[in-house]
Amino acid sequence: MKNRIYLFTAALCCSVLVSVSTSYAQKAGAMSKIEAIAQQLDLTPQQKLKVLPILREEAPKVEAIKNDNSLSKIQKVQRLRAIHQQTDPQMKAILSQEQYQKLKAIRQQTIREATQTYGR
Repeated sequence: MKNRIYLFTAALCCSVLVSVSTSYAQKAGAMSKIEAIAQQLDLTPQQKLKVLPILREEAPKVEAIKNDNSLSKIQKVQRLRAIHQQTDPQMKAILSQEQYQKLKAIRQQTIREATQTYGR
């Protein structure tokens, strides 16, 4: 009986560690994507202070949509565009016209990836 309890406890600990490390890896991946976007946009330090919080808030929503296999491609596109439309006025006010055009291209690529890689 004790062996079963130890085995169960060990299995439980392993599963917790795996889920924590997976969660950490996903957050790290999202953060590196955010940093990559910031770098692609060639943000000034002042712009970074304003843009990074917006991107950090947007990232988990975008990832959730990309990973939701219950959504059709059209639903994913609609939801991603809705998220982008919510932050567009803020981003447009912060970025130069050139940077904003780059952001639109990055967002289009995100939509393509969501519908090709994760879509059904």
